[in-house]
Amino acid sequence: MEQADKKITIYEIAKEAGVSPATVSRVLTGNAKVKQEKKEKVLELIKKYHFKPSAVARGLSDTKSRIIGIIAADIRNTYYADMYVACENAANKRGYSVMLMNSFGRIDMEIRQLGKLVQWRADAIIQMGGAVDDLNTDPSYAKEVNRLLSKVPIVVTGKLDNTSCYQVQIDAVAAMDMLVQHLVSNGNKKIALVGGRLDVESTYVKYNEFLKLTGELGLENSPLYTDNFGGYGIEEGAVSMNELFDRFSLAGKPLPEAVICINDSTAAGVIRSIRKHGLRIPEDIAVVSYDNTDLCEVAEPGLTSVAYDYEKYGQALVNTAIDVADGHEADRHILIKPSGLMVRKSSNYKR
Repeated sequence: MEQADKKITIYEIAKEAGVSPATVSRVLTGNAKVKQEKKEKVLELIKKYHFKPSAVARGLSDTKSRIIGIIAADIRNTYYADMYVACENAANKRGYSVMLMNSFGRIDMEIRQLGKLVQWRADAIIQMGGAVDDLNTDPSYAKEVNRLLSKVPIVVTGKLDNTSCYQVQIDAVAAMDMLVQHLVSNGNKKIALVGGRLDVESTYVKYNEFLKLTGELGLENSPLYTDNFGGYGIEEGAVSMNELFDRFSLAGKPLPEAVICINDSTAAGVIRSIRKHGLRIPEDIAVVSYDNTDLCEVAEPGLTSVAYDYEKYGQALVNTAIDVADGHEADRHILIKPSGLMVRKSSNYKR
């Protein structure tokens, strides 16, 4: 049924056609090449709704803000700080500026910040951490994101179920494989996993890959070794490791030979706990981690950690955001492989 008497905006045309508002503008002005399939969809809807663009709508493609909004869960975390710098450098190279917002992992703040970035006419939004890390997306959050997607493309470092956000993620499976193979090659058979929460997708993926590898390699895989969750900070790491010591003591079992920490901050807490218990690293317990942040260099001993090419990661996020904002095709899901394992003293020990 046609809705000729209904006032239709360029954003509604874009949403129904499954394209960006800038693409609709290009079809209207004929100033840039648009794929025939997309062009036909837009033209059909323009005809269906008797759409007559305003001067603002016609000039939309020429009035870009050249600003990318970035929402980070907590910029005080060195991982997010490194990621933000990489994104800012990549954006600057393409003539864009970035606008940073810190959500502290609160969904209410993320929703408000997404709305503000749309209001301030960001050309695209990159979201790092927070709700996009959840294993299962909050339906009300997905609903709000879908409402905003008709106005601006959103690229996430995790996922948002039931939305059409673009995903650029670290390959968590490859990272876990790298750590386990390193520890096994040094003769470690009793390896524990410490930190994180199973309602966070990356931790859930790492946890399941760890279970798979322990089965394939004949390693210990009882809950004593695998179910040591807690969080992602230094204090949470110390608490989780203290609890691990208590659990092994109560069970009358020998301690693990190595510990895989969910990130570098957790590892700093784990190292503190091991030292408090009078044990040596790596002679008594080897410690390895993820992210290869500055903490690895200042830790004592130096911390072995999976390294990522933050420059490449930032470029992938920014290029995807800009390409989609410009109405170009972009991969819906990109996996960034770890760039290598930075082996330091915390695990450099043969059993």
